[in-house]
Amino acid sequence: MKMHSIGLITLTAGIGALSACAMATDDDRLTREQQAAKTEVWKPVPPVVEAKAGDVPSDAVVLFDGTDLSAWESVNGGDAQWTVGNGTMTVKPGTGDIKTKESFCDIQLHFEWKTPTDVAGLEGQQRNNSGIFLQQRYEIQVLDSYNNKTYPNGQAGSVYKQTIPLVNAMREPGEWQEYDIIFNAPEFDGEELVKPGYVTVLHNGVLVQNHTEILGKTEWIGPASYEAHGCAPLQLQDHSNPVSFRNIWVREIGDNHVTRFD
Repeated sequence: MKMHSIGLITLTAGIGALSACAMATDDDRLTREQQAAKTEVWKPVPPVVEAKAGDVPSDAVVLFDGTDLSAWESVNGGDAQWTVGNGTMTVKPGTGDIKTKESFCDIQLHFEWKTPTDVAGLEGQQRNNSGIFLQQRYEIQVLDSYNNKTYPNGQAGSVYKQTIPLVNAMREPGEWQEYDIIFNAPEFDGEELVKPGYVTVLHNGVLVQNHTEILGKTEWIGPASYEAHGCAPLQLQDHSNPVSFRNIWVREIGDNHVTRFD
């Protein structure tokens, strides 16, 4: 019985060894370079975008190049009435907000803005106020927040009345400020919200909103809420202050191609 048991153990071990050899699949016979190549994806090839230092990306839509307001119109109908001169456009108080003629969904947006140096008697939300409304609904605040006390969810870099910026990156009045914004538009199934909007904002190169969830349409009074909509224009606010803008461009963005090897 002992000899039979030993033989059985030996036979079992032999079968196990054969099984292990059989389990040495094709992957084990490949070189490391060949194994690595199995997770290399060659298509689709990303399109080439020329991005020279200090210049507009080659695939961007230029919304203001310093010469005219041809890409904009009044929200009240007709031509935009803001002032253009010296490479800038400036709010003409009382003429109303302006909006782009083109509509957008997911975007990368760049624009530069400047507030006047005369701040005598101006405090809080009256200190040279404007704003950029993504899809005419979701406001990123434009305000002189340099040594200017106001409610933090209404200062420059805030998602107005929703999210306080991480830091105050404001330069002095009269200096040009830069906003770089990544906006992922909300998604709807009919009237139902299936995915909220998200926004990332860099103010003068400093991150102030980090993939922040947008709670809904900007409201001055009351909580934010969503209403179903599609792609829509960008809108700049006339808040009765002569805030100036320049170098405005936008890039439409799509989804990344994710490779999975489950």
